[in-house]
Amino acid sequence: MTQPSTRGAMPLNVFVEGIGLLGPGLAGWAQGRQYLDGSLHYEAGRCVLPLPMALPSAERRRAGAVVRISMAVGQEAVEASGLQAKDLPSVFSSSSGDAVNCHEICAALASGDRLISPTRFHNSVHNASSGYWSIASGAMASSSVLCAFDAGFAAGLLEAMTQCVVDDSPVLLVAYDTEYPEPLYSKRPIPDAMGVALVLTPRRSARSLARISLDGTRFLTAAAADTMDDSALETLRQTIPAARALPLLQAIAKRDATPVVLAYLDPMQMAVAVAPC
Repeated sequence: MTQPSTRGAMPLNVFVEGIGLLGPGLAGWAQGRQYLDGSLHYEAGRCVLPLPMALPSAERRRAGAVVRISMAVGQEAVEASGLQAKDLPSVFSSSSGDAVNCHEICAALASGDRLISPTRFHNSVHNASSGYWSIASGAMASSSVLCAFDAGFAAGLLEAMTQCVVDDSPVLLVAYDTEYPEPLYSKRPIPDAMGVALVLTPRRSARSLARISLDGTRFLTAAAADTMDDSALETLRQTIPAARALPLLQAIAKRDATPVVLAYLDPMQMAVAVAPC
């Protein structure tokens, strides 16, 4: 795969104003932060997806797992930031979109009548989560929707940081994945749902949790991606692409000033620097 050119690229510096987190055994950033900084012992469990109550009832009934996870973490991050969701440009990123919906459509096409549910068809577009977000929040700002296999989080972070700096505007990043049913699971074994959201701003504020920096000319590295010392958290990092965010979240939780290498597009990884605010 051709790697992006970094010739003449500017450094990127952004500030984290709010974080959303939901996944197996993770019920929000307040709890997740304690697992990541070592205050509590992490134990894996099934991800519990809340109903997207911000949606009107008709849309709420149609919302699948990708919408529920992305809206949950997005709302948590925006509420923590103190900013208005309707004003925020957004970046939505996943490994490959809605696997459950894809499975159900394929099953219908392979059946005798081959009729596809209108709701399934409605949710089949890759930007469904972004669309539902705009309905719930009233957001009219631009929204980018990415798909990058195991590099979904890092690709989304790079896009969101770039937009934040170039446009001199806060940006919401939402990275999410959901489980794959069989027979897709045998080829793509993602066992559960997980979502991570960050509200990024170009300048520090009283709410800022951390600064994330990226060298525009040397952010691609052949170094191995950082791993988690806790074996259960490392299993989570390896099995759900959105969980590749965990080393970055751990540095923020521990208030460490440290470089972090995130899983990106093999054989290259993505290097950022984290510093507490």
